[in-house]
Amino acid sequence: MEKTDYTDSVHLGRKIERVRRLRGMTQTELGELLGVTRQAISKMEQTEKLNDERLEEIASALGVTVEGLKKYNEETVLYNTNNFYENCGVKTSAVSNSHTFNNFPIEKTIELFEKLLDREREKFESLKKAKE
Repeated sequence: MEKTDYTDSVHLGRKIERVRRLRGMTQTELGELLGVTRQAISKMEQTEKLNDERLEEIASALGVTVEGLKKYNEETVLYNTNNFYENCGVKTSAVSNSHTFNNFPIEKTIELFEKLLDREREKFESLKKAKE
């Protein structure tokens, strides 16, 4: 694989930082995945260019593609997020503050969960007795 540097009008290190934050990772966690220190991640996030090999390692650790990392921008993230919600049936709007709430009472949820748990316990006990 050729080792070329990737340069874009937007700082590549900042893209890594933004994706890392979107994934809910700390610099320490990303560093552990890459086998480097938190300080190395900090320095990497301040770097404008990285070679393709290192970029592949970072993209893999972040769970994204190299191209996705290179082409990352906030507009794309917002577009993809809105498309995801549109395609899964959840209605969302950047202007509206409307929310969809589940009206199923928590007490009923807990009751249902406890019944299912009791059934599983009964199954476990009957299997345990059958084994003896």
